[in-house]
Parts: sequence; structure tokens; C-alpha cells
Amino acid sequence: MARPTAVPAQEFDRKGAGRLGIGAGLGFAGAFLAIVLPVIFLFVAAEYPGGFFVLNSTLVEGASVLVLAGAITLFLSLFFYRRSFAALRRVDPRFYVASVLCIVGSIGFLALLVAAALIAGDTTSLLGCVAGHPSHALSCLESGKPLGAITGLVGFLLGWLGGLGIMIGLFVAGRRFRSGLFSASGILYGLLLAILLIPFVALFVPVPDDAYLVLLSPLLALFGPAFAVAGSLRTTRRLGPTG
Repeated sequence: MARPTAVPAQEFDRKGAGRLGIGAGLGFAGAFLAIVLPVIFLFVAAEYPGGFFVLNSTLVEGASVLVLAGAITLFLSLFFYRRSFAALRRVDPRFYVASVLCIVGSIGFLALLVAAALIAGDTTSLLGCVAGHPSHALSCLESGKPLGAITGLVGFLLGWLGGLGIMIGLFVAGRRFRSGLFSASGILYGLLLAILLIPFVALFVPVPDDAYLVLLSPLLALFGPAFAVAGSLRTTRRLGPTG
């Protein structure tokens, strides 16, 4: 009986690069829903209030729906990132850490969904606490909904580790495929992860006005996956069609 033919390394490269692009595309959509639109809504309501854009429970509930939809999309994004790194790990063990961290991040996003359910219906008291101090959001949750705050904090930290896994995987992909687009995406993800630590740091030490960082995070959240999508398209085109 003939022995099964080994799958060529290039086949795993194609699968990994293609799945990476899908994960990045979902990451772009999730970031737009969960970060960009809510930040725009809250910024307009705070700086130019009027009509729908008034800082009240209706606006916050609308933003919460967007965040929930974005979190689900980001969960799917992590799934495809993990599938990408798992395929690439077959030919390059450097992707192992990234793959494991993406699994951890998926658990974190599930915890964030649970936290969102726990704090639902308590937007009025949270509004008065968070207004003008977005970096204190976790502190406000801690004082109003302790169980939701703990679940949200755990989910945030695990989700952050998932983002760290994406960043590591993108850097490794940049080196494996000699792609500056993947490396640039990793840098942008790293900057975003640094900004997202501010609410956690605010639990322990006073944080100065960070409005400019809050406005910078949507750009990083969009350009990071956008560069990864471009890198995936260029890499898969260079590797050729599957089969």
C-alpha cells in the first residue's frame, strides 16, 4: 500500500495566510461596530449634543447594542486568527504562542458577553459616573455592579491577551512571508493594546485626561486589521492558487 503523500508546506502557508485575511476582515468589522461607532456617538453627544446624540440611557443602550454585535464579530475574528496560526504552526512552531493566546482571548470575549448581560438595565447610574471620564469605566462598574465588573475585568484581560496573540502572530507572519504589511499591522495592534490598558490602569492609579487617546484608538482598530487584510491578499497572490 502506498504511503499518504505529505501536505506541502506551501499549502499550509496558503491556508494560514487566507484565514488570516478572513480574521482581519472580521476584526475590521468588529472594531467598526464595537469601537468606532460607539466612540463617535459618545464624542458627538459630549461635544455637539442634539437630537439622538444626547448623553442619556437611550444613546448608551444603542451604543451597547453596537458593542455587543462588535464583540460577537471580534469573537469570530479570533476564531479565524486561531485557525490561521494553527495551520501555520504545522510548518512553523513560532506560531504556537499566538494560537494559544487566541484561544484565551476567545474565552475572554465570552466573559465580556456575560458581563454585558449582567450590567444591562443599569445604564442611568453608570452614565453619571462615566460622564467625562471614559477611562474610569471599569471603576464605575466596580462600584455599581461588582459581579459584572469582575466578569468584565476578567474578560477584558483575557481578551487583551487574545489581542496580544494576534500581534505576535502578525509579527511572525511578517517575518515568515517577508511582508511589511503584516509587520505594520502588528505594530498598530500593539499601540491599540497599550491604549486599551488605560481603563485597567485607572483602577489603581489616577489617569490624566486621555481624550486624544480615546479618539486615536478607533483609527488603530481599523488600520491594524486593514493592513493585515492587504498583507493577506498580497501573500496569497504571491503563493498562488490552492490545489
